[in-house]
Amino acid sequence: MSIGGGGDGIEGDRGPVLVRRGYSWRAAIVGLSAVASGCAVGPDFHKPAPWTPPHWTGPGELSAKAASAGHPGPARGPVASDIVDTAPDPAWWDVFHDAELSALERRVASENLSVAIATARLAQSRSQLRIAGAERYPGLSAAGSYSRSQYSTKMLQRIVSDVGKSQQLNLNGTNLSDLSGQFTIPLLDQWRDSIDATWEVDLWGRVRRQYEAASADLDTSVEERRGVLTAQMAEVARDYVALREAQAQLRILMDNRDTAAHTLELSQQRNSAGLVTELDVQSAQSQLDAVTARIPQMEQQIAVQVNALSLLLGAPPAALAGELLKDTDIPPVPPRVPAGLPSELARRRPDIRQAEAQLHAATAQVGEAVAEFYPRVTIDAGFGFQSLSFRDLGFWNARAWNVGPSISLPIFQGGRLRGQLELRKAAQQEAAISYRRTVLGAWHEVDNALTAYRDEQMRHDSLARQVAADGRSLDLARDQYRHGMVTFLTVLDAERRVLAAQTDLTTSTATLSTNLVQLYAALGGGWETAFPDRAAAPQVATLPQSAASHGPA
Repeated sequence: MSIGGGGDGIEGDRGPVLVRRGYSWRAAIVGLSAVASGCAVGPDFHKPAPWTPPHWTGPGELSAKAASAGHPGPARGPVASDIVDTAPDPAWWDVFHDAELSALERRVASENLSVAIATARLAQSRSQLRIAGAERYPGLSAAGSYSRSQYSTKMLQRIVSDVGKSQQLNLNGTNLSDLSGQFTIPLLDQWRDSIDATWEVDLWGRVRRQYEAASADLDTSVEERRGVLTAQMAEVARDYVALREAQAQLRILMDNRDTAAHTLELSQQRNSAGLVTELDVQSAQSQLDAVTARIPQMEQQIAVQVNALSLLLGAPPAALAGELLKDTDIPPVPPRVPAGLPSELARRRPDIRQAEAQLHAATAQVGEAVAEFYPRVTIDAGFGFQSLSFRDLGFWNARAWNVGPSISLPIFQGGRLRGQLELRKAAQQEAAISYRRTVLGAWHEVDNALTAYRDEQMRHDSLARQVAADGRSLDLARDQYRHGMVTFLTVLDAERRVLAAQTDLTTSTATLSTNLVQLYAALGGGWETAFPDRAAAPQVATLPQSAASHGPA
């Protein structure tokens, strides 16, 4: 149902009476909208209070408890890398003091394709916000038209004839019905130009709720990009540590190959002297071949990790081989790991901030659905010139204007509006549950990462002692074998234990660094304070020639 208002007015003794009343009516409508401008139906969004698990005493104490609970004994003593509750550095990768890793991390925001996709989605959300915000302002449009029309002369003659007969109207003593055949309508030229405006008076906050939801959707896209950026930075660090681990394992294999070759030479000398049988020679050769066979496998793993890092930086396969194949150690962990205060977790984690923004948008959409039940008031206005001659179009007395409100009220929609409201309420409930699950999951990730980091240090210390003991055992076994005090099986067993212990220690060193990366990812490290959200995105068309281009995102 639509109700219109306004009119041209009727001239009276004291001026256009109806026009003056129209002005008063329109002024009342504008005043009413101004009074109601602060009113918006539906629930208001309130930022969720930060949640902390019961009995949480801080990252340092928690990690100590996780390290000692149920594991008494001296093996659970102090660790070399302590977790403290000082503010973490957003550029957390610098704690490893690895120049190559830091250089790779600084390139992620501008060269990673997943980040580029998230940046493009962020740009789309900004445009959606602009579209939603446009409804808050009047819409203006200009129009001009010209038409040449020929109306029906026969219709006019029939009307004049019928009126003359029914009303007995005479012109100079002759009835109009007898003169109707003389009436004609000439060709008409119609010229018109005007400026038209329309504006919805947001009495119930429908437009404001719509803009609020779009603004929250923009926040969701911002946090989504931030989460992608954080995840990709953590993935770069993990792959980089895996590459350095593979290179360290390759060095161990080569060292053990040299040791096995030296043992083979020793057994051959003793066999030539008649001190041992050929069995020792063949056993030594088997050990050498077993170690040598693992070297190509590790070289393949190195190539795979180089390609993985190249893909993360939007580059072709092996594009980063020149800078990554420099043989360096696994990035060491620092003596102190700043983890921040527990209350700051919700502020740092992109997924928590994204879930909060989604809850905000769902709440605003409930208000938008409620506003659909109320009348919608729109003010339309237009001003321009109309004339039957182009020469008269600019004269003031050729002006034409209209202004007035229109009101629409839903009466029967077949349950559509109520169904839409129930849908929005259910979506809000889902968003609230999702937010709670996200926060709870975040704390689980932090707790698991703290425990894993602390426990891996304990394992690493034990493995380091084992490597030292096995190395000394090998030296003793070889010396005793040289003097005929033990059999070759003792030497062979010692070599295998040294290789296994060195491999486990290297894996533990890499795991320790990877666990630290996971801890910083769980804490929400490496977010937007380090990089702008309008970072340059690579152009797909130039990928074969360049790892990344620097056009605007």
